[in-house]
Amino acid sequence: MTTATVGAPGSPRRYLHSLWLLSARDLRVRYATSALGYLWSVLDPLVMSLIYWFVFTQVFQRTVGHEPYIVFLITALLPWVWFNAAVSDFTRAFNKDARLVRSTAIPRSIWVNRIVLSKGVEFLCSLPVLVGFVIVAAFTSTTPVSLNWGLLLFPVAILLQTMLLVGLGLIVAPLCVLYSDLERTTKLILRVLFYASPIIYSVSDLPGIFPQLAAFNPLSGIFTLYRVGFFPEVWDTLSVIVGVAMSVGILALGLFVFRRLERPVLKEL
Repeated sequence: MTTATVGAPGSPRRYLHSLWLLSARDLRVRYATSALGYLWSVLDPLVMSLIYWFVFTQVFQRTVGHEPYIVFLITALLPWVWFNAAVSDFTRAFNKDARLVRSTAIPRSIWVNRIVLSKGVEFLCSLPVLVGFVIVAAFTSTTPVSLNWGLLLFPVAILLQTMLLVGLGLIVAPLCVLYSDLERTTKLILRVLFYASPIIYSVSDLPGIFPQLAAFNPLSGIFTLYRVGFFPEVWDTLSVIVGVAMSVGILALGLFVFRRLERPVLKEL
């Protein structure tokens, strides 16, 4: 492919072209030796959703969430898988390809953005799982899903999560190069964050002042936007406003931190 086709060096077109090539490479490498290939993008969240559904509907007496619970669960579980996988990979974003990071003239932010994009593509590929459960629930559940105008906010949730992940990646990736212990710390934080985020429950299920505290987790507002098209009763204005503000704020902070740390990171690599 010629330079005229992909844009001049340093141009946004060249950056996007390089971003797509790196993200596609990640996806090919991940599934190259797998017999099922990209079907794992569907099978992984499908199995995980069924396990959580069984535990919280058949084993425990659940008092949180909305019916049909499997749809309620998966509308937040799928974006959580994207979030968790991306943040986990941020901790190794530069160390994994240290040689390329040092030697190429591509803006170093691309090593973060390629993770967001490749994991985002996997998230989009997993959405048929959600569609399938919505269809099944429409014929089997005593409380069918109520599709509404809130479905228009689903792409907004994807955009906000992308902004949040890019911002976090620009902070986490360079810090993990400078402070290696942060990789394990990040994994611990992710485990806690799973239960601190409204995945198996909604913000309104929390008692006392916890709904207000939960609103300051940006994932609360983002997951609300994912769910509101199926469960309009989960709408929480405070969570959504804070989620939008924090996603934009973390993106801006990430850009600032990355500019400050890029040179020390290159020296460390």
